[in-house]
Amino acid sequence: MSTLTMSKALNEGLRRALEDDPKVLIMGEDVGRLGGVFRVTDGLQKDFGEQRVFNTPLAESGIVGTAVGLALRGYRPVCEIQFDGFVYPAYDQIVSQVAKIHYRSGGLVRLPIVIRIPYGGGIGAVEHHSESPEAYFVHTPGLRVVSCSNPVDAYWMIQQAIRTDDPVIFFEPKSRYWEKEEVDTTGTLADAYPLFASRVVRRAPAGRSAQATLIAYGPTVRTALHAAQVAADEGRELEVIDLRSLSPLDLAPVYDSVRRTGRAIVVHEASRTGGLGAEIASRVTEECFYSLEAPVLRVTGYDIPYPPARLEDEFLPTLDRVLDAVDRSEKW
Repeated sequence: MSTLTMSKALNEGLRRALEDDPKVLIMGEDVGRLGGVFRVTDGLQKDFGEQRVFNTPLAESGIVGTAVGLALRGYRPVCEIQFDGFVYPAYDQIVSQVAKIHYRSGGLVRLPIVIRIPYGGGIGAVEHHSESPEAYFVHTPGLRVVSCSNPVDAYWMIQQAIRTDDPVIFFEPKSRYWEKEEVDTTGTLADAYPLFASRVVRRAPAGRSAQATLIAYGPTVRTALHAAQVAADEGRELEVIDLRSLSPLDLAPVYDSVRRTGRAIVVHEASRTGGLGAEIASRVTEECFYSLEAPVLRVTGYDIPYPPARLEDEFLPTLDRVLDAVDRSEKW
């Protein structure tokens, strides 16, 4: 077992993928000698060479377009988009080419591309460095979309994503890059938790029932767990589910929990309107209608561009906002 930050866990996962498959390549802006803005690729070019870990021009469309060509030639490219807000120049390539070539070819051509996107706020940066654009990609058929929330998942999920024959958009919550956890790097992928499956990360203790289900992913999982701990200190139990996979959604554990608790609150940093929380609320309502004691509530960012850094704490879902939603749900 090693104590790793999330950024280091991703680094170790990428290293292992490079060791296991000579067709794995890493490409992006400053991913070489610098090791990326967040040092996720630190040391990889030194150990694997400039042919496998290489810098690209500052042109996200070119990065992804080149990755398409490499994937068609049998490689497994891993693209780093330096910040969430920089992905938009590559959006046409991702939606028009990456997401569609498998279907366009009648299933004959695969594109095993991983596009890593550091996303979310909480680091005191400006708007193009703090966005949560996951809904754009979740809404695009042909893409798989995942988000890790802790170092253990980061280590295994990046390797699983690289092994996947479909294109994967891999969202990394940048505000969690420096959080540490014990990670067992000696296991195998066969032992890892499935990539496209959600996980119940907090259950009510035996003999006690939970009052609500908190559904989160990426950076808000920690917020939800904090809220659950504070609620427990006050004598209330909350279950917390980490979605992990945003497309496809694995909502069976969510339905099971909501049927027991009768209440559900979805937490994400992205703006409210058209966000993933709306889709989850709709599905939970359809599947658990007769079990619900209150409407499914959402705690999200607001419908404005990401604010200046000094105001981001007012924009992001917080402990108080989550607990307020729990209170409102109980009083419905």
